[in-house]
Amino acid sequence: MRIPESNFALPVLISSALTLSVLLPLAQAADPTGEGALSIVAWPGYIERGETDKAYDWVTEFEAATGCKVTVKTAGTSDEMVSLMNQGSYDLVTASGDASLRLIAGKKVQSIDITKIPSWQRLDERLQNAPWHTVNGVHYGVPFVWGPNVLMYNSAVFPTAPTSWAVVFEPQNLPDGKANKGRVQAYDGAIYMADAALYLMTAKPELGIKDPYELNESQYQAVLDILRKQQPMIHRYWHDYNVQMSDFKNEGVVVSGAWPFQVNMLQAEKQPIASVVPQEGATGWADTTMMGASAKNPMCAYKWLEWSLSDKVQAPVSEWFGANPGVPEACKAKAPGGSDFCTSNGFNNFTQIKFWKTPQATCASHGTCVPYSRWTQDYIAIMGGR
Repeated sequence: MRIPESNFALPVLISSALTLSVLLPLAQAADPTGEGALSIVAWPGYIERGETDKAYDWVTEFEAATGCKVTVKTAGTSDEMVSLMNQGSYDLVTASGDASLRLIAGKKVQSIDITKIPSWQRLDERLQNAPWHTVNGVHYGVPFVWGPNVLMYNSAVFPTAPTSWAVVFEPQNLPDGKANKGRVQAYDGAIYMADAALYLMTAKPELGIKDPYELNESQYQAVLDILRKQQPMIHRYWHDYNVQMSDFKNEGVVVSGAWPFQVNMLQAEKQPIASVVPQEGATGWADTTMMGASAKNPMCAYKWLEWSLSDKVQAPVSEWFGANPGVPEACKAKAPGGSDFCTSNGFNNFTQIKFWKTPQATCASHGTCVPYSRWTQDYIAIMGGR
């Protein structure tokens, strides 16, 4: 992960024809002037200005080109993002599918005029009209990046990659001969219940689960049962990526669901860490940048929406976070680390991922399903040992 500092020198960039070709559409987006500020709620690692690694900075050039000073509030769960956007004080949010429709239904985000985004046509066709940001033909956001929730493991404990999510859901001895109790973690967002449902799709096919976000009452009870069985094994329910990384380094945690971001960061520190998508598949996220209904800086927001689709953002954020770009052409762009990020991050595995979405009371699988309000209530109880 550690790589040489970027050779990008701002005066050279501004004078180059190549950079002008990137920045001119950005300057033309929305309005020739901006308000001078832009506030974004984002997942960790999505809005970088080189503070962790100088080579990964896609904020500084944007600020210099537009005059829009970017401030970022990171959030560890979709529920936290929804809560922050409910305050009405942020311009943009990088919402996952389990938050986006809630934000739309709650009128916390506004529709997007795609004619103000010249790069819209560069977007992956699989994402352009995705149902997590498009309602009745109206777009409420701009696709950003996507990827899976991986199974992260300590390669010293697992000389061979684990093949099933059972290592975090079922009591068992691990390859080092020691029990997994107290050595596994689970995500502390209620959407994690879908990971349990995904595991049960293979472990208990008789349940008839077709969609891990659409559960009838009996399927839902089976998910609750396995999560209650898991609870005594859990070292920590995590949402702070720094805390999870520390637990893998210092607290004896050896396997957990995680984001590719933690895998990349720990590998950069030369930790014995690897990841895999097990045989059952994985849940995942296709994130959309949405504009707050009360955005105070809409002109700067439109400038960022355009900038977010440029190769100068799509390539480095995909390599840095372990994601796949929302713009397929970005796969050909060079990222700071020089990796083939679209191959390593599974760009061709789109159909294998069960992307996060908000569970609804009315669903296609059964007609009536258990809504997210119950998921939230019950998962809080499970984490508390009830």
